[in-house]
This record gives sequence, structure tokens and C-alpha cells, in this order.
Amino acid sequence: MSFIVFVNGMILIFFAVLMGLNALLFPATAHAFFFAMAVVGVPGVLLCLVSSSSDYHLRRAQTFLLTSTVWFMAAVAGAVPLMVWSLTPTDALFEAMSGITTTGATVMAGLDAIPHGIIMWRAMLQAVGGVGFIVTGIAILPLLKVGGMQLFRTESSDKGEKELPSAALFASATLQIYAGLIVICAFVYLAGGMTGFDAITHAMTTLSTGGFSGHDASFGFFQSPFLQWAGTLFMLLGALPFAWYIRVLRGGSFRSEQVAAMVKTLTLVIVLLTIWLVARTGMPPLTALRLVAFNVISVVTTTGYATTDYTAWGPFAVTVFFVLTAVGGCTGSTAGGAKAMRWLLLGRSIKAQIQALFSPHRVVTVRYEGHRVEADVIGGLITFFMVYLTTFAILSIMLTLLGLDVETAASGALTALANVGPGVGSIIGPAGNFSSLSDPVKLTLVLGMFLGRLELLTVLVLLMPLFWSDISAR
Repeated sequence: MSFIVFVNGMILIFFAVLMGLNALLFPATAHAFFFAMAVVGVPGVLLCLVSSSSDYHLRRAQTFLLTSTVWFMAAVAGAVPLMVWSLTPTDALFEAMSGITTTGATVMAGLDAIPHGIIMWRAMLQAVGGVGFIVTGIAILPLLKVGGMQLFRTESSDKGEKELPSAALFASATLQIYAGLIVICAFVYLAGGMTGFDAITHAMTTLSTGGFSGHDASFGFFQSPFLQWAGTLFMLLGALPFAWYIRVLRGGSFRSEQVAAMVKTLTLVIVLLTIWLVARTGMPPLTALRLVAFNVISVVTTTGYATTDYTAWGPFAVTVFFVLTAVGGCTGSTAGGAKAMRWLLLGRSIKAQIQALFSPHRVVTVRYEGHRVEADVIGGLITFFMVYLTTFAILSIMLTLLGLDVETAASGALTALANVGPGVGSIIGPAGNFSSLSDPVKLTLVLGMFLGRLELLTVLVLLMPLFWSDISAR
């Protein structure tokens, strides 16, 4: 437990350093960030002093607790400067949780007039949250066997992790690729006509698949087709597995079943929705293709940018985008959602079960990346989807009891769990935001974002008495 306290203290110190950097860069909001730096940094130092960093051998139960507390502590720390600046405690926590989980839902309106220091802080939260989830997805969730995530070891290790002599080097390579993509994206945005500030902040929120923008019109503020196509590309790059990047850059194979499945699915949906949009509205095909491609990839990768109000395209489009909300990017990327790997395995498991019905004596094997998928992985996968659906239903019911209409409640619950950002409907759709919702509703969505980002089971296991018995055991 001492090590868990120490790590949480280090998280507070890390965020205090980021606040100090922000204060130095943006004098207009320096007072808020320097004060927040003290509020966050002093407890961080005290936690480190009263704990120990030497006993870093954690039991399984302690790793669950460490993962959950670190993410929650990061959100609380991120909320402090927003609260000192002007937001209410509930709004500040909502915005910070949305940032650190790279959800992208916002309670802030009038973004074009908000000080640059605040806009940059939101981008910083998403950049940190993005790389944090890459590490969580690659190193921690497979170890904890959350929702079948142990299978990701198969994909990430064969040609990537084994070629690197230590976990530290693997993490370093991941961070370098992530930072490199952000820098490249910023230069492309700058070349496309963005200001330097917009280019940097939007690059950070694009590669983190977070979707925070410094404009009320989101990415639609930039009417340049070049910028919109660039955003489409870099959102997709952020949703690909970073272990795959390492493997490719070290001369390995481009082959990845989940990458191929996601790209094929995206292509099919974009083509069909483009044809439908052209037929329905008479929009020029290339314009329709650009709008559909950007917004579909934004939702599937859980980035949450919008270039137009796609809910105005008709009921069919609304239904498609609602379904796409749950899809998500690849495992081991910055994207949220249920993940392409899980959907691919679920489809193969269903196919195997149907084949078994027709041939009871036939041995049907589910395979992924050339390896046989064990029964415990399939069991974990099915458990994850059952818990996902149950949690979605409970959150939806809670939101309706708190006064939301069914459409907004269901959309809000799903967009929070999937860490997408905008939902559907007139209130929280791409043309609206979450500012008009009541505090209880916002706090419920905060819970949804937190659960979704940590793959549900990582947090829900903390509710079991057996877990706390194991934690207290020597």
C-alpha cells in the first residue's frame, strides 16, 4: 500500500510541474495555475514523504487499486486549475475527467474567447491521458486479464516487445512515437493554415483521440478540406496500436488482424454512408466523402471532433453514428470504446458457436494472429461485453431518473462509457455540449467516463468484499 500512496503522490507532483509550465507560458492565467500548483504539489510531496518507493512488487489486487486511484487522482488534480480559474467544482471535475480519459465532452461554451492557458491545459490533459492509456493498455490490462486483454500479449509481443530488452525501453519507444506523431501532425496543421497555437493544441487532442478544441465549432471551425483530410488521417493514426508501430519501425510485418478489421469496417461504413448522403441531399460526392470520412472516423476512434451536425443528415445517419459510438479503436492505442480486437473475437466466437450447432462433433477453434484463443480469454471477452451492456443500461436508467429524455440519456451513457465525447440529439449532439445538464447528471457521466476508460472491470472489482480482504492480507 505504501508504494500505491507514493505513486499517487508522484502523480500530483507531475501535474503540479505541468501547471507551473502552463503558468510560465501563459501569464494571463498564471495566478490560477501557480495557486493550483501549490494546492496540488504540496500534498503530492507529503504523500511521497510518508510513503516508500522501495516495495514496488505489487500483488494483483494492489495493481487494480493502483490503476484506479492513479487515474482518479489525475482527474482531481487536473480539475484544480479549472476550478481556481472560474468553473464550479462539478464542472471542473467533469472537464478534467473528460480530458484525462480523452472523452472530449465539454461543459465549456464560448471557447473562442477563453484564455489560451485554459485551452492549452485541456489539451495537456488529453495528451497525458492518451499516452497514459497506451501504457495502461499495453502493460497493465493484459497483466490483469481484463476483458480478454491478455490476448493482446500475442499481438504486442511477437515482433515488437521481444526485440526490446526491457519494459522501460518499450515504454520509451512508445512515448517517442507518440510525441513524434504529435509533432508531425502540428506541422501539417500549421502548413494547412492553422495558427501555431491551434496547430499545437489540436495536434495534441487529435493523436490522443481526445477531441477537445479551442473553438465552439470544433474542427468545423477550419473550413479547409486539406485540414479536414489531415485530421481524418491523424485521428486514424492515433487509434492504431502503438506496439504495431514499434514492430513496423523495427522492420517487422505490417500484418495486424485488428488493424485490418478496423480499416475494412471504416471503409465499408464510409462508402455506404457517403452514397446514402449523396442520394438523400444531392451533395457533391467528394464533399460528402470528406464530411462522412471525418465524422465517422472521429466517432469510431472516439476522438469526438465534428465538422458538421451529422444528426441533421436524418434518422438513418443518427442510428449509424449511435452504433459506431460503441466500436472504438484498436487495443494498445489512445482510443476508447470496446475495441476492434474484442469485436473481431466476438464475431469469430459467434461463428464458431453456429458451426458447432451444425457439427456437434467437430472441434471448432477460434484463432487470433495465428494463435489459438483459449477458453478463459473467450470467457473474459463475453464477461466484458455483458458488463458493458449492463453498465450502459444502468447508467441510462440513472440518467432518465435524473430528468433526461430517453435519447439523450442513452446517448450520454454510451458516449461516456466509450469515451467518445458528443452524443446524439439536440442537447449533447455535435452542435451542443453538456453545459446545460444538472450537476447530478454530470457526476453520473463522470463515473461513466472513468469506468469506460479503465475497461469497467478494473474499477468494478474494487466493489467486491473479497478484493478488500486480499488488499488487507499480509
